[in-house]
Amino acid sequence: MWVLGIDTSCDDTGVGLVRDGRVVVNLVASQVALHEAFGGVVPELASREHLKVLRPLTERALGEAGIGPEDLGLIAATRGPGLIGALLVGYTFAKGLAWALGRPFYAIHHLEAHMAAAWPEDLAPPFLALVASGGHTHLFLVEDLGRYRLLGATRDDAAGEGFDKVARLLGLGFPGGPEIERLAQEAEEKAPFPVPLKGQEGLDFSFSGLKTQAIRLLEAGWPKAAIAKGFQEAAIAHLGEVVLKAVERTGLKTLLVAGGVAANRALQARFQEAGLRVFFPPKGLSQDNGAMVALAAWRRHQRGFPPSPLSLGATPYWPLEEA
Repeated sequence: MWVLGIDTSCDDTGVGLVRDGRVVVNLVASQVALHEAFGGVVPELASREHLKVLRPLTERALGEAGIGPEDLGLIAATRGPGLIGALLVGYTFAKGLAWALGRPFYAIHHLEAHMAAAWPEDLAPPFLALVASGGHTHLFLVEDLGRYRLLGATRDDAAGEGFDKVARLLGLGFPGGPEIERLAQEAEEKAPFPVPLKGQEGLDFSFSGLKTQAIRLLEAGWPKAAIAKGFQEAAIAHLGEVVLKAVERTGLKTLLVAGGVAANRALQARFQEAGLRVFFPPKGLSQDNGAMVALAAWRRHQRGFPPSPLSLGATPYWPLEEA
């Protein structure tokens, strides 16, 4: 069975094709150049760019797979959360295609899709899942497919958002994660950054204070590379401390790490050195993409979850526990 997945939740246009649970095509049209001058995503520009590229990107994906629309068995799209204008482009496109072809349609939660990208078929719950990206930093206890318990979330900025903001302060490119990681490797010293929420009782995250510290250090004349290294190490230490506290409390030593921040090699090393059984998305599936949406839909279909009604609208806010 061929599954088409579409993601337009933010600035990347993602179209993916999965066949019997295996990724065959994964195309992403990046808008980095469009938004770089603004230091972040401009929602209206993102929506217009999705409208421009989605249909030709879908046609290209089908062509690379050597199939036509009539060969599709399932069609899925991200329903939320995300930028509502951007979401509507891909979501309505996918629903219209499903209606025209008479195929089942699955409305997919963006965070479940990220988890699906890192979730091996033979991995049975329960386990912990950290989703860290430009828009999300959430820690879940995954009890089963469709059964998620939120353990902690960011109080302010998402982890990836923190990387983007600090990168902008340092005059680096967008997105900031890869730029911070690159510059940190050049550092001869490390600027001082406190690890956020030290000693907290809960399992929350916070990254806005690290941005404030970066401003102070920059004004004090610290080298940019030292600031990048200090920020990255503090951010990763914070993520690691919260996750390991959750491991201690739940007794679960299996962890999925998903979202764009999961591609950070220092973060990967942190969890691998912690003695956990840890899973990361394959290369190309960390960022927003359509293949992860198709994987999530395939998994739901295989588990007997009913298709979504075409009357169901997109939503910018959607707790994963309600998906």
